Amino acid sequence: MTAPESASASLEKTATTAPSWRESLAVYLQPRVLIVLMLGFSSGLPLALSGSTLLVWMRESGVDLGTIGLFALVGTPYTLKFLWAPLVDALHVPLFTRALGRRRGWLVFSQLLLIGAILLLALTDPARSPLFVALGALLVATMSSTQDIVVDAFRVESLPESEQAAGMASYVAAYRIGMLISTAGALFIVSGFESTGITRSAAWTWGYVVMAALVLIGTMTALVATEPEQSARAEEATRSESAFTRVLHAAIGAFSEFLTRRDAFAVLTFVVLFKFTDAFSGTMTAPFVIDLGFTRNDYAAIVKGVGLAATLIGGFAGGYVARRYSLTTSLWIGGVLQAVANLSFSWLAFVGVNQWALAFAITAENFTSAIGTVIFVAYLSALCRNPLHTATQYALLTALAAVGRTYLSSGAGYVAKAVGWPMFFAICVLVAIPSLILLAWLHRRGHFDELGPVKV
Repeated sequence: MTAPESASASLEKTATTAPSWRESLAVYLQPRVLIVLMLGFSSGLPLALSGSTLLVWMRESGVDLGTIGLFALVGTPYTLKFLWAPLVDALHVPLFTRALGRRRGWLVFSQLLLIGAILLLALTDPARSPLFVALGALLVATMSSTQDIVVDAFRVESLPESEQAAGMASYVAAYRIGMLISTAGALFIVSGFESTGITRSAAWTWGYVVMAALVLIGTMTALVATEPEQSARAEEATRSESAFTRVLHAAIGAFSEFLTRRDAFAVLTFVVLFKFTDAFSGTMTAPFVIDLGFTRNDYAAIVKGVGLAATLIGGFAGGYVARRYSLTTSLWIGGVLQAVANLSFSWLAFVGVNQWALAFAITAENFTSAIGTVIFVAYLSALCRNPLHTATQYALLTALAAVGRTYLSSGAGYVAKAVGWPMFFAICVLVAIPSLILLAWLHRRGHFDELGPVKV
């Protein structure tokens, strides 16, 4: 039986034994799923601290738009994390691995380093030393991406098949909430410190200190969790191998298995480009809102309230679309919606300072972005079918997806400066066209048929 046939048979079997609605809800309260939920929050928290939140801090400190745009490059570790994913898979962390196990040891180790990196970034001053800010942000991104590698592996290995879907849904929801806490939440905290009478620079420092403390939620979760059985078995099976041999097998097996597939490079290019429209506009959204005349609290309140609701509803909508339609059709729907939503910011640029207009733009962006993200995650998961290499391959694909956010969008500030805000967001719609062309080409080549049925 071929892989697609096997997958189809599995889905048919699942359909005949569909759980009741109570069982469907109860799975979200399973201890393993709750652990993954908390780790999702820990993974989502640091992303904005070296991204959009940092950009607001820099803009308020008087850093020009061109330099702010270049700061997208500090996300480089998210695009290169697949290079050291085999190290995380194969190597032991002294003391931590012996005390906690293979995955949990790496989790706690990476989180402690992440806390240190955030505290280092908190002590920098964008107005005086952008270079040191870049170094601190780069360290935060490196530790954050390492944590992502471990959490993805832990999630895949710790959840049985019956809980994988619930685990992924919980992880994505908590990830987005973590991002909102480090954007809107951080901005509220900074405003709160500033209202006590301390300087704006000190307020930002203490805001980042609070964010560093929140990473401890993930650390406590890792400590109370149990080591995945699959990880323990893998550890036992490779105990006799040297560290070098384990790393070599993890790296070569993962990459060679993927690159020998038909149209592999076209698939990888599509992975890079699909979320590029989001990344290109997202790099400049926070500076745009501040430049337009909104206050820090205006932006934070709408992102935290309306934005969170739109994100969660968009996630459910994306799941419905992926279940209702084929993977190809779902990708078309997600790709077009997330591109067109950028026009709401072009409209906002003409409207000016208007709370309702900002709420509409943020809602449109978060809702459509969540739809695209859920469908895109389903596609990435479908590409990682070999359980021997899931962690490294998933790290490779998510790293490539971050290329758009990091490298391709690094010039967004210069584009906005040259053409103005209304035209900039119109251009953000156009940059989605290459991914849609690739989507049509891959469909004609039968790429999505080879993946078989995709369960979301």
